[in-house]
Amino acid sequence: MKKILLSLGLIIAGAFSANAQDISENAIGLRFSGGNGVGGEITYQRALGENNRLEIDLGLANEFTNFKATGLYQWVWNLEDKFNWYAGAGGGIVSAGGTGIYAAGVVGIEYDFDTPILLSVDYRPEIGISGGLSGLNSDVALSVKYQF
Repeated sequence: MKKILLSLGLIIAGAFSANAQDISENAIGLRFSGGNGVGGEITYQRALGENNRLEIDLGLANEFTNFKATGLYQWVWNLEDKFNWYAGAGGGIVSAGGTGIYAAGVVGIEYDFDTPILLSVDYRPEIGISGGLSGLNSDVALSVKYQF
């Protein structure tokens, strides 16, 4: 049974790495969110390899009343031509009724134009760990980034 699970895991990992696409070294832009109150963030992505990156977002959430900082590690896979999908995990801090710490995940889809523009839509569930943030919060966003 262990050999079957190991073989299955290697096949799945091979399929994901075969679909990997080189991603831009750097990208910076704006992330417009909704869900748990409207907000906006400045977003920066830094490639850490061929198909993984670090994303850091700084901005205002919950009707632009709370400061928010998020860091996410992301894996990126190619869907077709210039479409990619990505998933990741991380956490951050927010000033919601005092300083709160939260864990976050992300899943999204992006389109890499022929120009250095990257357009993406993602879903980010966030779970409050301490401070003024509690429970599960959902964040859906549209991002526009310049790649360099």
